[in-house]
Amino acid sequence: MTQSDIADISPSRRLRLETLIRLRWLAVAGQSITVIVVTFWLGFPLPLVWCSVLIALLASVNFYLSVRYSPAHRLTPAAALALLAFDLGQLMALLYLTGGLVNPFAPLICVPVIISSSAQPIRYSLVLAVLAVAGITALAFTPFALPWFPGTLLVVPPILTAGFWIAIVSTTAFAAFYSYRVSLEASELSDALAATELVLQREKHLSQLDGLAAAAAHELGTPLATISVVAKEMQRELGEDPRFGEDVQLLRSQSERCRDILRRLTTLSAEDEEHMRLLPLSSLLEEVMAPHREFGIKLTLIEESGRAGEPIGHRNAGILYGLGNLLENAVDHAREEVTVTVSHTADQVRLVIEDDGEGYTPDILLRIGEPYVTKRQRDERAGGLGLGLFIAKTLLERSGARLTFRNRQGGAPGARVEVEWPRARMDVNMAK
Repeated sequence: MTQSDIADISPSRRLRLETLIRLRWLAVAGQSITVIVVTFWLGFPLPLVWCSVLIALLASVNFYLSVRYSPAHRLTPAAALALLAFDLGQLMALLYLTGGLVNPFAPLICVPVIISSSAQPIRYSLVLAVLAVAGITALAFTPFALPWFPGTLLVVPPILTAGFWIAIVSTTAFAAFYSYRVSLEASELSDALAATELVLQREKHLSQLDGLAAAAAHELGTPLATISVVAKEMQRELGEDPRFGEDVQLLRSQSERCRDILRRLTTLSAEDEEHMRLLPLSSLLEEVMAPHREFGIKLTLIEESGRAGEPIGHRNAGILYGLGNLLENAVDHAREEVTVTVSHTADQVRLVIEDDGEGYTPDILLRIGEPYVTKRQRDERAGGLGLGLFIAKTLLERSGARLTFRNRQGGAPGARVEVEWPRARMDVNMAK
């Protein structure tokens, strides 16, 4: 699904009518003030009646829309295109009557196109851009002169008119393309950050399941104890009764079984909580590497500083997911081996992940870490390298890490990712 398709489907991405209405009222006010100043203050001859009709038409349509629809109403792309095309046509008609491209307000033609390119699917913006270029071309041949001092005819050479045409068209194209790219990148970044939050929330949710199990066991303990006491009393009174004795015995045994299950849940949670809350660096790396050992790629862990004095930190779902994604990407692109090198000093914790694949292409290195960068290499073997890597980078940076992506040095093929933390962010003993 393309970005344009998403914009068509998602109502949250559509233009809000109230935004266009306010901009149109601003246009009505600006056009009215300009006509009044040119006619009554400067005294330039101006087709006042036709200009007033065009301004009144824009105001009437705007008033109707503000009454007919609620301020929160969002326009479909087709409806937004129709309104912006109407605005474009109204402005061009005014310019056509007042000198065409020579009019100093002619560059305002680019405004509807910029609005469309920043919020509309690209195909609708292209339609509006074509209409704008056609209108700009028509304005170059207007028979109406620019309003000027009475008795003086301002003659503009054709070559200067052609220069105005080129300038306005190029300004419209440049501004529209720029606003489209900025809007698209902002939209991609917003979607990627939302996906990041969902991933982090899921990881935290999974890590909290043990705590929920303990809470459930605690809450169920009291009513179950009551049931057990009542069952004992019933067995004492009805144990010899041939009608109810067997049922009471079953009730007693099942209540004891429930108590055993809850006791195990509580014990399991308490036992797991201690070793899950704090993780030595070596245990963290083993947890990250374990799921990737069965894919035919050799995983080698090199501990340059040994395990003596290694940092011990809180179990961080973001770090686990981020490192896991980096390692998964390395395994996907490696030919035979992925090497993980870890070292720690009194001030720093450093992790390097290297694979023996093809490495990053220069264009990918420039954009790596952005959402929706899709390929490491141009061949079909290369896998995705966009949203997942962006999420991993974002989560690791939130933990205080600094990431560096490059290719391996010394002529060896493959990619290299360096992750560095201040030791205080990875060691609870230093954080105290």
